[in-house]
Amino acid sequence: MKVEIIERDDQYVLNHCTKYLARDTSDPRHDFGQYGPGDPRAALCEAWRFPVVDTHWDGVSAESSYPFNDVTFVHDGRAAAPAVVTVTGTFGPLHAPVPLRPLLFAGEPTGFFAVTVRVPKGQVHTYKLGVDGAYVVDPVNPQRTVLDNGETWSRFFTDACAVPLVLGRAERELLGRLVAHLLPFRLEENRRFIRGVYESLDRAARNEEFPLAYQLDDEVGTVNYIDKLLARQEQHNADDYRTCLRIIGDLLRARSGGLDPATVPPEMYADLYAQMETERVEGWDHGRYGSPRHFLLLLRRHAMTGAFAHPRHGGNAGAAGWMYLENRFRDGRGDTLFDWRRALESPLGNNTDYRG
Repeated sequence: MKVEIIERDDQYVLNHCTKYLARDTSDPRHDFGQYGPGDPRAALCEAWRFPVVDTHWDGVSAESSYPFNDVTFVHDGRAAAPAVVTVTGTFGPLHAPVPLRPLLFAGEPTGFFAVTVRVPKGQVHTYKLGVDGAYVVDPVNPQRTVLDNGETWSRFFTDACAVPLVLGRAERELLGRLVAHLLPFRLEENRRFIRGVYESLDRAARNEEFPLAYQLDDEVGTVNYIDKLLARQEQHNADDYRTCLRIIGDLLRARSGGLDPATVPPEMYADLYAQMETERVEGWDHGRYGSPRHFLLLLRRHAMTGAFAHPRHGGNAGAAGWMYLENRFRDGRGDTLFDWRRALESPLGNNTDYRG
C-alpha cells in the first residue's frame, strides 16, 4: 500500500498551527477532564484538531476527489530541534516511515515539521512519530489507543467513519433508542420517508445517492456521530455518556421487569425524558451522576447536531436528515425552502464552486 504524499505549502500548515499550537502558555485551561495531571496537552487550544483531516482535491473533479481526505501530521520541534522526524502508521507500509519536512516562514525555520498524505474516507488508523530514530506517540493528538500487544499508539479517523471507537455494542443500542425518541424521524410518516428514500433505490442508484453511507436507521447515523464526537472534540464528555447510559439501562431494566433496555416500549422512554427534564427521576443514582437534566440537555444537543450536520461528521448518513428537511419545508408553490444541494459539491450536491 503506497503512501501518496500531497504537496501543501508551508503557509497552509502554519495557518493551522498558529492558533492551536504556537501560543506560548502553560496554563491548563483546555483541560475539561480528558487529561491527567501535568499533561502538556491541557495547555493546547483544541489539540484534537491534529492531525489535520481536510478535504482532498485531485485537480480533476469533485467525484474523483470525494472518496479521500488529506491528513497532515505536524510535529512541534521548537523545544528540542530534532534533525529528522518521520511518521509510521497503518495508512501505509509500517516498514516505510514517511519523512516530515521543516516548515519555513519568510525563509526562516519555524521549528515545526509536517507532511500531508492522502487517506481514504471512512477509515481509522494508528500511527507513531519517529523523532531522531525514537518512536513516540504524537505529543499533541489526544486520541490514543492500546493495541493487543499492550503498546499505546496515536489514532486518527477520516471523514464519514462508521467504525465504533468509544461506545460498546450495548451502549450504542441503548443510545439509539434514546436518540430515536428525540428526533422527528420517529413519527410514523417521517419514518416512512426516511426508509422510502433509501430503500426505493436500486444498488447502483443507492451507492450514487448515498456515498459512504451505511444502512439507514431511525436515528440516521446520529449514534455514530456521537461516538466520533466523544472520540475527538468532546472526549471529555465520554465518561458522562458511559455513566448515564449505565444508570438509564439499570433504571429501564428495573421498571420493565428485567427486559433489555433496547426493547422496552417507547412510552417508558417518554416517561423517563419527562422525569429527567424536571430532575425527578425515581431510582436515579445521584451519587454516580448528579443531574439527569444536564445529561438530557447534552444528549439533545448532540442528537440534533448529528442528525443535521454535514455527513462527513458521521451522522446525517447520506444526507437523509437534509432530505427530510427538503421534503418537509416547502413554499406555497411546492418548491423546497431547504435546497441543500446548491451548497454542496458533487456527488452529494450540485455546486460546482464549493469543494468540501
